[in-house]
Amino acid sequence: MTLIAATGVTVRAGRATLLDGVDLAVAPGETVAIVGPNGAGKSTLLRVLSGDIRPVAGTVVLKGTPLGDYAPKALAGHRAVLSQSIAVAFPFTVDEVVRMGAGDAHGPHADALVEAALAEVDLLPCRDRIITTLSGGEQHRAHFARVLVQLARGEADHGPGLLLLDEPTAALDLRHQIDFVATTRARAKSGTAIVAVLHDLNLAAAFADRVVVMHRAGIAASGPAQSVITAEMLARVFEVELASCGLPIGTPCVLPHMITPRTGRPVGGARPRS
Repeated sequence: MTLIAATGVTVRAGRATLLDGVDLAVAPGETVAIVGPNGAGKSTLLRVLSGDIRPVAGTVVLKGTPLGDYAPKALAGHRAVLSQSIAVAFPFTVDEVVRMGAGDAHGPHADALVEAALAEVDLLPCRDRIITTLSGGEQHRAHFARVLVQLARGEADHGPGLLLLDEPTAALDLRHQIDFVATTRARAKSGTAIVAVLHDLNLAAAFADRVVVMHRAGIAASGPAQSVITAEMLARVFEVELASCGLPIGTPCVLPHMITPRTGRPVGGARPRS
């Protein structure tokens, strides 16, 4: 069963091709990490899956319905999106921002959703603070809580939904990165399909059932972290030589120790003397 499927998706900006015939299907309960170098098309693909960008070619189908056929309010009930950068122009409290995820819902049910989300992101003590007085990481956690409220409300009406996350851990400390992994795993167990753009390959390996590597507007590799995050892939896609270390649980651990020159010298050439 597929919750969302993109087929032959192509996106262009002027003469530049941002996505070139990309196929990606995500099942309910599956966690997918999209990784790749800058400019590979990761965020563009996420925006296509969210309905924010319409491709010039290809199709995107969410729960059996073309994405473009959803009205905005209906679409918000089936998928939730956390963008990489979010600006708040007005002095809303954290509680008010998180409550926006409930839409027009009020009363005890909405209160319970907000309370649970604030607890999940460790922001209950900050609920009455103006959001702009929080650190960058705390603000991002508040928006993550808002998205969790939106997701929970939609899933109560429509069943398992889609959670799209663009660099959700970029501003988080180590403890809250671990909390993020725990939160997403809990959502996936209830059937939510989760797609996250991540730069940290170690976090991607810990977070995802499947790692999708993007390169030059297409998908270069897709599969479990153990089969995808390899020395060959890092050299070919990221131009980095891998110093690998295996963890007891079998999760790949990436320790890059040399940038591959762009002059064409093979990976593994002479290293500087210490």
